[in-house]
Amino acid sequence: MTVRTADRPTELPERQEGAGADRPMVVCESLVRIHRSGGGSGGRRGTEIQALQGLDLTVQEGELLALVGASGSGKSTLLGILAGQDRPSAGSVRVAGNDLAGLGRRARTAYRRRTVGVVRQQTASNLLPYLTARENVQLPMAYAGLPRRQRASRAMELLDLMGIAKAAGRTPAAMSGGEQQRVAIAVALANRPHLLLADEPTGELDSSTSEEVFGALRTANSELGTTVLIVTHDALVADQVRRTVRIRDGRISTEVLRSVAEGEGEGGDGGGAEAHEYAVLDRAGRLQLPREVVSSLGLAHRVRLVLEHDHLTVWPDRDRDREQEQEQERDRGRAGEPRREG
Repeated sequence: MTVRTADRPTELPERQEGAGADRPMVVCESLVRIHRSGGGSGGRRGTEIQALQGLDLTVQEGELLALVGASGSGKSTLLGILAGQDRPSAGSVRVAGNDLAGLGRRARTAYRRRTVGVVRQQTASNLLPYLTARENVQLPMAYAGLPRRQRASRAMELLDLMGIAKAAGRTPAAMSGGEQQRVAIAVALANRPHLLLADEPTGELDSSTSEEVFGALRTANSELGTTVLIVTHDALVADQVRRTVRIRDGRISTEVLRSVAEGEGEGGDGGGAEAHEYAVLDRAGRLQLPREVVSSLGLAHRVRLVLEHDHLTVWPDRDRDREQEQEQERDRGRAGEPRREG
């Protein structure tokens, strides 16, 4: 296996002016989150689960990013921390200049109201069923203290931007699932958050409706300049953003970067875009090799690294192979089988 030392494809264009190429919105450094369960009387210790194991991640201001990974990889834990609903066990995380690990109760409430917006997968959990679409969008503004007259105009602007102004007077029960999600995005954008987190926003929708919802997220990114992070299993979404980050075993393992066609902004439709997948080095120099590479090359426990002129090669542990062969020979000898010659 050969690992190239270049960390970005040279053909990728520079980020658009004003998109925040040098202004990180999210910075996670050596982020750890340990969940504890069980335990109880008699001094028994509960089980510890390391959901995040030294995760490093930077999201630039104005970026539209997809986060993918298997169940249990740490996606939901990371999202909960970025949303201000959970705290890290170790490491640091900053969003729009806020040190989330150090926020007090009041500051954390203000952060959730003004800095971050969240769209959940279950459409019913995003909206109050007894309020209309317009009233749902206005509600967060009331909590933030926005004057009543400004709330109505702001709500209609957002519903129109999401292409759902026609549903302003309807309650959720009178809307389709896709309409509910677009209203939910408008709710999350009500207080002009710096960061919008979408947790499987298309998970319960068909492909056509998923495209409408993703289009609304893309509009929030391009028209409002909101940084958008989408957690998704939907390839339709993951393949249409410039950068897709994969999390595995509590760390970022790979990134896919896609070129952006001329005249196409962040989060374009990805048609014909060239994609490059990169393994990611964390701050300690650790590298997660893709599972298919490990399996196909028979890599296990130890590998040998050889630094070439402009790249690094990774070799299987041949000493281990010889040790296994010798052990098999000994097993055959103990079983009375003839030993292999040569």
